[in-house]
Amino acid sequence: MLTQDVFCYIIITVKKSENVYGGKIQQMSEKIPHRIVKYFTNDGYIDLSVIDFGYEECNPLHSYGPAIRDYYLFHYIISGKGTLHTYDNKSNVRTYRLEGGKGFMIWPGFVNKYIADGDEPWVYAWIGFTGLKALGFVAQSGLTVNQPVYSARSTDEENFVKAKLMDMIDNTGSTNIELMGYFYLFLGALIETSTARRKIPGENLQAFYVNEAIKYMEQNYRDKFTIDDIAAFCNLNRSYLGKIFKSVLKISPQDFLIKYRVNRACELMKTTDSNISEICGMVGYPNLFTFSRAFKKIIGQSPKEWRIKNKFK
Repeated sequence: MLTQDVFCYIIITVKKSENVYGGKIQQMSEKIPHRIVKYFTNDGYIDLSVIDFGYEECNPLHSYGPAIRDYYLFHYIISGKGTLHTYDNKSNVRTYRLEGGKGFMIWPGFVNKYIADGDEPWVYAWIGFTGLKALGFVAQSGLTVNQPVYSARSTDEENFVKAKLMDMIDNTGSTNIELMGYFYLFLGALIETSTARRKIPGENLQAFYVNEAIKYMEQNYRDKFTIDDIAAFCNLNRSYLGKIFKSVLKISPQDFLIKYRVNRACELMKTTDSNISEICGMVGYPNLFTFSRAFKKIIGQSPKEWRIKNKFK
């Protein structure tokens, strides 16, 4: 199974009284049961992949946490109210009371708790996603650990984001490729409408440099290069690059590069007839021994064993 290093979860509220995009929400409320969960089968998506999504009508004071997640998640609140409590590394607590049109993102590695209102508990749809490029999309929205609340610039833009996410809930029987299409449309809408997108550029600087480093790896992973080369490309020194990489992704640049190359090797082993010795060279490894050792460390089995179990028929 391919590794999944980054996983996203955001939460958005919707005004209870709104007739969303031609009454679609009202129509759905008549046919959707109390709870729906859709698990997305990973067909080898690496850059970005949906994990699961669903819909739930929460009971009064229904809560989750306090808990730490190792991914991000997105909740879309169709109606009702709720409260988010976030805790930083020093156990300081921030409290956000959410209602129509707002949202929030839960970041990995931090303690969070969220609670449905006692009188008007929220009804929400959620989506989880992962992948090597997940961080880049989240960063583009402008949302951060210190600024997790999502707002749109207008009701029309808010409804646009809601419509794109609800398209997934309304089409749970679609193929994975179709669902990924809906997902990309949703991410585009979220980024485009977020008021935080340009209000806090300084807080996104670290994520920007991390994305630049990832772009370098994507373009050059087949070739021989060092972490110093990546730092030079980003106009940073190696020490600072390593520091911000661990701050943003909780992993070193070297370990990220190993995982990236191994995941690319998995794609080639799954979809081509090239032998493993050839593939190790295609992903930047000088010899089969070094490649096999890295592969087993990341995947937990040898390249040959993994290929037998996962190659397309």
